[in-house]
Amino acid sequence: MLPFDTLAMSMTSILSNKLRSALTLVGIVAGVASIIAVMTGISVIQKTLEAEMTVLGTQVFQAQKWPAGGFASPEQRRKAMRRPPLTLHNADMVRGNVQSVDLVGSELWDFGYVVEYKGKRTNSNVSICGGTPEYPPNNTHYVGLGNNITELDVQAHRKVCVIGHAIAQKLFPFSEPVGREVLVDKRKYRVVGVFDEKHSAFGGNYDNYVLIPVTTFVDTYGMTDRNGFPRSVNITVRAKTPELITEAMEETREVLRRDRGVKPGQEDNFEFFTSQSLITQFNKMSAGVKVGAFVIGIIALVVAGIGIMNIMLVAVTERTREIGIRKALGARSSSIMRQFLLEAVILCNIGGAIGVLIGFGLGNLTAVFTHFSARVPIEWAFIGLLFCSAVGIGFGLLPAVRAARLDPIEALRYE
Repeated sequence: MLPFDTLAMSMTSILSNKLRSALTLVGIVAGVASIIAVMTGISVIQKTLEAEMTVLGTQVFQAQKWPAGGFASPEQRRKAMRRPPLTLHNADMVRGNVQSVDLVGSELWDFGYVVEYKGKRTNSNVSICGGTPEYPPNNTHYVGLGNNITELDVQAHRKVCVIGHAIAQKLFPFSEPVGREVLVDKRKYRVVGVFDEKHSAFGGNYDNYVLIPVTTFVDTYGMTDRNGFPRSVNITVRAKTPELITEAMEETREVLRRDRGVKPGQEDNFEFFTSQSLITQFNKMSAGVKVGAFVIGIIALVVAGIGIMNIMLVAVTERTREIGIRKALGARSSSIMRQFLLEAVILCNIGGAIGVLIGFGLGNLTAVFTHFSARVPIEWAFIGLLFCSAVGIGFGLLPAVRAARLDPIEALRYE
């Protein structure tokens, strides 16, 4: 029998037993949809996170006291608490002694402030960054209106600021903010620039902070926070080229270890991170979720496969006389086997295709109710259908073999 004839007979058998075929599909649809939905949802979140985490340029890394990105274990955070804070002097030593870098910035942060202008107020959730002129290029958040703070502003301890886009929209909806005086935490600052708009799908404060000279920050808030803990400087470092970033990190490590009195054999009392390292940390965290979802989906497919096998065995019993007639007319056992195997594979893949579509829809519900971007991970569609074929072959083999081995004479006698 030609392959096309086998396919035609398989499809005819499936369509002629619609209820049985539909019941067979339910388990497959549920199994595939569960895998695809979870993987799509993770993919949507992951791609958005990766975009959010790319806060540093491709040739920029940051040295800081605390583990980056919020992915640290409790033990890592306890270890970090015992470290001495990084200082502005540490940043100056990197700036003056590392030859493979061209920009070294310093950042100090505080949170929960209000910015005012002529009776208009922001909410009390504005962050203040005491920084240096390297802040915009090192953090890929550029000044779109006016100017950045300058080295002269830092040296002169000037009360100038660059405000976030959301603050400008709130306080200056119909006027030019540059050159105006605003109150930041009840203190006067002259606005010299406004940052470009930079949305965050996770509600981050990219547009809701104020950059002031780091020296002015220290004059105003000191080097201890409101709880009496010492502040630690975040040092952002840009290598001269992306190819030099590894060398720049090693040179910076040597300078910081020497300046901070770390003895040979002792581990670093600071941390480095890049945008890529943040993404890698998140991917490691999400790997467990992916594996768990995949295992659950596979279990669902195996259960569905057992259901298919049982239903196909019932079908063999129901079609015993048909099989006997076909064999009596000269059909080979291999043709009978191929037909039943093909029926199982086709059923599984129809269910798989429906499950893939449902899974994509369910997974992208994350994007519908958030600012995330929808995503269709085609690679998981192929993986899902591949597993459906494997389930069809694996669990359809026993019914197919049983059908192929039926004795034609006994089959013709079957009532």
